Amino acid sequence: LLDAGQHGNEVMHMTEGNLPRGELARRMNLLMDVVQADSGEPYTYRTVAERLQERGVKLSRARWSYILSGEMYDVKDRQLLEGLAQIFEVPASYLLHVDGEVPERVNSQLEFVRSLRARRVRAFAARTLDGVSPQTLEAITAFLNNDIKE
Repeated sequence: LLDAGQHGNEVMHMTEGNLPRGELARRMNLLMDVVQADSGEPYTYRTVAERLQERGVKLSRARWSYILSGEMYDVKDRQLLEGLAQIFEVPASYLLHVDGEVPERVNSQLEFVRSLRARRVRAFAARTLDGVSPQTLEAITAFLNNDIKE
């Protein structure tokens, strides 16, 4: 565990290899999105825990939640991070280091994941905005399309 510095009572914690826990959470959630885009179903805690157990690594439900949320505890366990990298088929450096490159497989799925999210947002808007004028609906659609591209 590296202590990146102290500001008043607030301490910024980093995981091994200088990867801030919030960044670890962002990367793990991106990998979860990629799995869902690939298979249509996200990995459940049970799936991840069982696959880690096959590698001799234990993962509690609470710890999994902390990893995905970036809250509470730092992940210092190199064996856990390497196991997660194997399960999600990415180089361990992606979960261990700030400068770990985004794997090509993840990069190629990003646009697809964005389009899935856009489709869900549009479907939700269509259901909830029934009866809205066509002009308003066009304005909302343009805003959503622009926001999702960014």
